[in-house]
Amino acid sequence: MNIDEELSCLSIDNQLCFPLYVCSKEVIRKYKPFLDEIDLTYTQYITMLVLWEKESLRVNELGEILYLDSGTLTPLLKSLEKKKLIERNRLDSDERVVMIKLSKQGELLKEKAKQIPLKMRECIDLEKEDVVALYRILRKFMKQLKSEV
Repeated sequence: MNIDEELSCLSIDNQLCFPLYVCSKEVIRKYKPFLDEIDLTYTQYITMLVLWEKESLRVNELGEILYLDSGTLTPLLKSLEKKKLIERNRLDSDERVVMIKLSKQGELLKEKAKQIPLKMRECIDLEKEDVVALYRILRKFMKQLKSEV
């Protein structure tokens, strides 16, 4: 590798991580006003998305789905519990296992949240085919990264 190649590999324009970082940050920024209306952060929102789909699951299962470790999940779940959106309970058969389930209030919030994906689609100006291709590539990339862990 010559000096020009060495320097070009350090160019921000040649880093895959940079556009991923910017897109993630900017998409989350676009979510913020919609999530403020239902008093959720983005991480709380994606947690609720899983719970609206599954209703009840173990903390470790939630962590796997969201790619979050217990150090991130614990305060997140405590804040959702404080908002009375979820309930956390230890299994009687194994106290090490914590189950999470939606509360009545958490279930009711689902109705208010239904408009958020529609509003977000209006914020992102991509052709449907591009969205489908991007989603497919990112899911493939996520799966590849997860298998390397």
